[in-house]
Amino acid sequence: MLSYRHAFHAGNHADVLKHFLLVELLSYLNQKDKPYWYIDSHAGAGAYSLTEGYATKNAEFANGIARLWERKDLPEPLARYVEVVRGFNPTSTLAHYPGSPLVAQAVMRRDDKLRLFELHPSDSALLEANIEHFHRQAVLQVTDGFNGLKSVLPPAPRRGLTLIDPPYEEKQDYQRVIKALQMALERFATGIYAIWYPCLQREEARELPGKLKGLPVKSWLRAELYVQGPSADGFGMHGSGMFILNPPYTLHGTLQTVLPLLVDALGLDGGARFVLEQQTA
Repeated sequence: MLSYRHAFHAGNHADVLKHFLLVELLSYLNQKDKPYWYIDSHAGAGAYSLTEGYATKNAEFANGIARLWERKDLPEPLARYVEVVRGFNPTSTLAHYPGSPLVAQAVMRRDDKLRLFELHPSDSALLEANIEHFHRQAVLQVTDGFNGLKSVLPPAPRRGLTLIDPPYEEKQDYQRVIKALQMALERFATGIYAIWYPCLQREEARELPGKLKGLPVKSWLRAELYVQGPSADGFGMHGSGMFILNPPYTLHGTLQTVLPLLVDALGLDGGARFVLEQQTA
């Protein structure tokens, strides 16, 4: 299916969690001089307007990045993420939101490379235009990201971060995430893998974290941010999660500080909460 457009959700609470963690993971990789690859399985359009088009339909960013935009009391890790978003807004007005590829490129260094996958014909065309100024740093493949991962693993420098965040419109996406990771770990066991997923009442969503815990890795981290309690009818996304395979050892401590603040800043009702757990080697 090719109906999903991330522009409807740009800058919402799920993007805040995902992109904050993306900045943290890439900043960790930047601590060593050796270059790395950033691999994005479902890269989207790359950038989104918050003043016109799809993003204005439900204005989900109003309960996401907009709630952090003017705050001066953010802890340093969260402030770094907000500064990345500010880099795409030349005035003080929040008018644009970067997708994962542009967030990543803003943090990465000249010798680090991006390998991007996007199947949607409209979004892939927009992404190609949005990464023109990356010169030879980025390679875009207009293909299914699950299938494409095999072609870029292991990365040439043997260092890398892979983001897997399909739309989960189809039940098969949950199964495909696990299969893709099993393949990826066979080819590149030491890589960092970041998996985004929606927190829904549907069975496949509730079972996914447990299946991710069963993958053959020594260390993992699970972070979930719920902005409200589940709806009475059981439909709708009331939170989202990021599951990190081979996470930086410092990440759990960072999240112990940041997640309570995000619950306070982005929570919509008394059901707002977070989940944080890890397994260490």
